[in-house]
Amino acid sequence: MSFAELGLPNSLITALAARGIDAPFAIQNVAIPDALSGYDVLGRASTGSGKTLAFGLPVLARLDGRSAKAHKPLALILVPTRELAMQVTDALAPLARSLRLRVNTAVGGVKYDRQIDALRRGTEVLVATPGRLTDLCDRNVCDLSEIEMTVLDEADQMCDMGFQADVMAILDRTPKDGQRLLFSATLDGDVDKLVKGYMNSPVTHSIIPEGQPVDTMDHHILLVPPQEKFSIVAEIANRAGRTIMFVRTQMAVDRVTDQLLAAGVPAVGLHGGKPQGLRTRTLAQFKDGVVNVLVATDVAARGIHVDNVSLVVHIDPPADPKDYLHRAGRTARAGETGSVVTLGLPKQRRSITQLMDKAGVKPTETRVRPGDAKLIEITGSSVPSYEPTTVPDPRAERPRRGGRPQGGGYRQGGGYRDGGPRGGYRGSSEGGGYRGSSEGGGYRGGSEGGYRGSSEGGGYRGGSSEGGYRGSREGGAPSTGGYRGASSAPREGGYRAGSSAPREGGYRGARDSAAPRSYRDAAPREGGYRGSRDSAPR
Repeated sequence: MSFAELGLPNSLITALAARGIDAPFAIQNVAIPDALSGYDVLGRASTGSGKTLAFGLPVLARLDGRSAKAHKPLALILVPTRELAMQVTDALAPLARSLRLRVNTAVGGVKYDRQIDALRRGTEVLVATPGRLTDLCDRNVCDLSEIEMTVLDEADQMCDMGFQADVMAILDRTPKDGQRLLFSATLDGDVDKLVKGYMNSPVTHSIIPEGQPVDTMDHHILLVPPQEKFSIVAEIANRAGRTIMFVRTQMAVDRVTDQLLAAGVPAVGLHGGKPQGLRTRTLAQFKDGVVNVLVATDVAARGIHVDNVSLVVHIDPPADPKDYLHRAGRTARAGETGSVVTLGLPKQRRSITQLMDKAGVKPTETRVRPGDAKLIEITGSSVPSYEPTTVPDPRAERPRRGGRPQGGGYRQGGGYRDGGPRGGYRGSSEGGGYRGSSEGGGYRGGSEGGYRGSSEGGGYRGGSSEGGYRGSREGGAPSTGGYRGASSAPREGGYRAGSSAPREGGYRGARDSAAPRSYRDAAPREGGYRGSRDSAPR
């Protein structure tokens, strides 16, 4: 079926086509019509099969023409991780704009202010993680009483992570007669409690039996000598193609990433111990092709979609079959092909084989050493240079919008933070101006805003005609203090520091000619006038 035959609005179909999405996947074909009809839907499909649009498109279509009140979203999409929340938002926000709908996130690890402001302005679709959403509701800045559609994505992972009670409490805050959609790659007993407790006669769509591996994915066990394991890891990482390598702990992510860089293989690490902004930029480096190797914990095992990941490597075997399938699901997505390799020491052979049996996977088993032809055949491995390398520090990167930096980096919204002449732009040279200097001080505003530093040493705070000097300048009065207001013996701003009269203080108010009618202190030599003045001081 086409998207038009599924009953989606024309503007949404046009937006999909603009993004190169012309035909629905299988789970979308069966789930979208029921969701559009208002039924509760229980969807089960393999990871990478198009679940996000299977629930996202009906949510957007049913809210077409609606507008949310302040702090009261109309649809809620609940996900287990921050990365998945960002990914869902990135997928739906451009489509939502075609219907004039707003999609925003509420996730931990970032400041509350922006999220609260988005809720205050109104958001039709809120994509949230359970912990942060609970916080926002407890702060009375998010009200779920007008939620018409609730989506639980990767519900089994939310239960595995200990969020079942939070999810139930959140569902209790939404209207009982609201529509609910639950999508997951796997279902278990905890998820069944959510289904029975909160869904009303759901229509179930299962594209493949639960636990069945994707048939476009090859599985391999590589048995490696203990003393040569890292050499094999480095050769695999040095392959051509996008690769995700999984380890169990955050410490292992940092260690393996550093070891790969020391071996000459560009790689980045991702784990839950890093700040959310850093995690987002690290994942962007991998998605954008800055590096082809991502070393990660299971924080990247579910819900993260990156195109063209051709190999997944379990450096550390996963803890259970479900983790194996979710890690493996980062490759062979949406009909693509891919390979999954599990590295094991000889003593781990039995436990890995049992894990594969429980996952329903039939792998090939091969003993390999560094440089082996079989290793090259299976993984495309290549011996690295073993000359240390680096990758761009994601903490130094900024989203780009504006000019080209010469020494620093971009700050979103325009201009340079570090680059530009010496100090660099904070905003743009046309509208924001320099924070650093053209000579050492620099503009705070632009040509209309004036210098914060100086043209020669002190500089303007406002413009020379409208704002006046803050510091001093060569050739102009004052010689040691400077104007706060306008430059030419200002009519409306007056002196803040001293110039000629008074000697050390200066006027705070206005001045148009001679001695003052009123001043806050008495004709002071060290304090200055706070009021106005229209005659000469004594």
